[in-house]
Amino acid sequence: MIRRILKVMTAILTLLPKRLSLLLYELNSNTNCTWQIALRYCIVGSLCKAIGHNVYIGKRVTLKNIENITIGDNVSIHDMCYIDGYGGIKIGNNVSIAHNTSILTSTHTWSDQSIPIKYNQVIAGKVVIEDDVWIGCAVRILYKVTIGQRSVIAAGTVVTTNLQSGWLGAGIPMKHKKKLEDW
Repeated sequence: MIRRILKVMTAILTLLPKRLSLLLYELNSNTNCTWQIALRYCIVGSLCKAIGHNVYIGKRVTLKNIENITIGDNVSIHDMCYIDGYGGIKIGNNVSIAHNTSILTSTHTWSDQSIPIKYNQVIAGKVVIEDDVWIGCAVRILYKVTIGQRSVIAAGTVVTTNLQSGWLGAGIPMKHKKKLEDW
């Protein structure tokens, strides 16, 4: 019954102009009241490529270029995360993203010295987070990275390269630290 209600609310929200939907999202992002969590889910579902069931989006989560983001089932994105889908993001099933994490899908170049760096070309690169991944708090995932299934990224890690399935990644920059099955 609840799924059906959420599906209808999401369908209704798709009829709103994008700017109005984004405003509604911002107005409902300051607390974790049950109804606000449900409304955030519906708003995000109306704007992103796809969203699965049982998705939690915490308070003060910033979502940029949301139309390029796909979210699977049983995903939790905790408070104060920053996620920019400019280059595309695919989040698999059973993924937990702890608070204060950033996922960036683009980077600036600096080769044209005649203009400031911030006006140089921007390069996009998709981020893929496969199924059954736990991302610790304050992790930074940079563009063009794949996190393999059943993996863990330790708190405070800066991810600049792919993480193979079944590994713990940690450090700045991230390195493969330990195979999870060895624990």
